[in-house]
Amino acid sequence: RNALKAKAAMILGPVTAEEVTAVAAEVAGRVPVVAFSNNAVVRAAGTWVFGITPSQVTSAILRYARSRGVKSVVVIDDASPWGAASALAAGKVQGEVGIDVRVLTVTDGQPLPVAGDAPDAVLLPGSGEAVLAAARNLKETGIQLLGTVQALDHRPASLEVLSGAWPASPDPAAFGRFAGEFRSRHGGDPGALAALAYDAGGIVKVLRDKGEISQAALLAETSYPCVTGNARFRSDGSVARELAILLAGPTGYEPVAVSLGA
Repeated sequence: RNALKAKAAMILGPVTAEEVTAVAAEVAGRVPVVAFSNNAVVRAAGTWVFGITPSQVTSAILRYARSRGVKSVVVIDDASPWGAASALAAGKVQGEVGIDVRVLTVTDGQPLPVAGDAPDAVLLPGSGEAVLAAARNLKETGIQLLGTVQALDHRPASLEVLSGAWPASPDPAAFGRFAGEFRSRHGGDPGALAALAYDAGGIVKVLRDKGEISQAALLAETSYPCVTGNARFRSDGSVARELAILLAGPTGYEPVAVSLGA
């Protein structure tokens, strides 16, 4: 309310779904709202979900996998919000991509169930020991392991296990440069929210330099340069984001492709 009274041209930064909903209701379309949430459910005309969403990374990795000859994928849903959203996104995109998707739901501590006929690839959207266990089980089977930004694990022992996996993520080199600049100025390591805030500020600068901060101007730009992946805003409140496809190896993650418009 105070921002609107002060004639703000744009609102940046609601994080949780509840915050986004409350802010959007108060703004009522008068100025654009760029939220840092990754919950696509709260997007709406005039309110953009700018966080890195499960749908973005799932779409990106499945499109790349299909381009490499993968025709069938089993998605492991660990019942987390991220895992469930990724499984839902995979189901929605399978017809468009031309890939067969089956979802297997597991709970914490439960072994991975048998997937029936062996798929070409297994997608584990989440992170941690479940991903590492799956990577160990898939070694020497010929089944490709797919992952999302959540799966990035830079510990040497984890990298050895994950070697050969394909995760989709914002370009780690771009984030690394941002993190280095952040540390030199502020100390400490930035997280995803810091990167989103930095990118949102950059978007405002682009619009200000062009002389107009408005919904129409926000939508008119086809690609904003961002640490979290170059972005384009859609009229339905979604954001198309350029993501890197990475190949995990014993020493780190090497970008091997770019997924446009994920």
